[in-house]
Amino acid sequence: MSVRRYCVVGAVLASLAPNAAALPAQSATQNAEKSATTLAPGSHTFRVQFDNKNREYIIHVPAGASTALPLLLAFHGGGGEAAGFQKYAGLDAVSDREKFLVVYPYGTGVFPRRLLTWNAGECCSYAMKNNVDDVGFAMAVIDDVIRRTRVDTKRIYATGHSNGAMMSYRLAAERAERIAAIVPVSGAYNLEKFAPSQPVAVLDLHSVDDPRAVYSGGMGPAFPGTQERSSHRPVMTGIHRWTANNRCKSDSTVTETRTGKAGTGNADQTATLLVWKGCPAGGEVAHWKLTGVGHGWPGDQGATKRERIIGPQTTLVLAAEEVWKFVSKVKRP
Repeated sequence: MSVRRYCVVGAVLASLAPNAAALPAQSATQNAEKSATTLAPGSHTFRVQFDNKNREYIIHVPAGASTALPLLLAFHGGGGEAAGFQKYAGLDAVSDREKFLVVYPYGTGVFPRRLLTWNAGECCSYAMKNNVDDVGFAMAVIDDVIRRTRVDTKRIYATGHSNGAMMSYRLAAERAERIAAIVPVSGAYNLEKFAPSQPVAVLDLHSVDDPRAVYSGGMGPAFPGTQERSSHRPVMTGIHRWTANNRCKSDSTVTETRTGKAGTGNADQTATLLVWKGCPAGGEVAHWKLTGVGHGWPGDQGATKRERIIGPQTTLVLAAEEVWKFVSKVKRP
């Protein structure tokens, strides 16, 4: 996997304590409101000492912002890493246009910046097997960003691809008081425990023909070059848990349908937007249900090189644009 080169402005410890505990939500909010510092525009890498480990994240800061900004956590897929995800996700361009912070944390693995995973509950690999506290790490990252620059703590969101999508689901379920909305892409909620403290807005993007994160649930194929396989829960089962938690109506309505044109890369593909009605403000639930599409991040042009492994790519839906279009409407009271 190619790794994007980026400017390292700082790589300092966020805490001298052996375990960096996340700040209480109220304290973090107060710090964010009082902070007069801002980071320079561009991409920076910082280190957080958490759970006796030095862990890192990349933050992309848009130019021209003069107020506290929304924050979007973006979790790479299993076997990937933060810089690679930053390169193909297309979120930086949307960040520059719409003025929000994008934070790309690094998962864990045998190597510091290769073949990394997240502990999303029942997936995946190193992080799951070692019971890594990735929810705690994500909270520590948020708090570290708040110490460095002004953040609108009522507008903290998460997205992710594949194993990163599962991670965003787990984060919302276990830290609903801090995460306003999530957009998981090509990964389902993959944990038995489910007890969010309050509604969280959810937009799920997933293809019924995904060859790796199986839409209907079950064992996915082995990760290329390994014998590692992951179990997946059905996509709709997870979505229905969120509609029940958010007190939406049980049935969905089709609000948009897109069909790929013959002779294009999107031929024989469809994208259908399902929206659940009756959800409270801040608890909206929707699902882009794709057909004829594989496991890639929609809109990633480089994914066509990996179609033998991940299936067909699509531009019927551009994930980066859909992420911001959805989460930008959600704000904590």
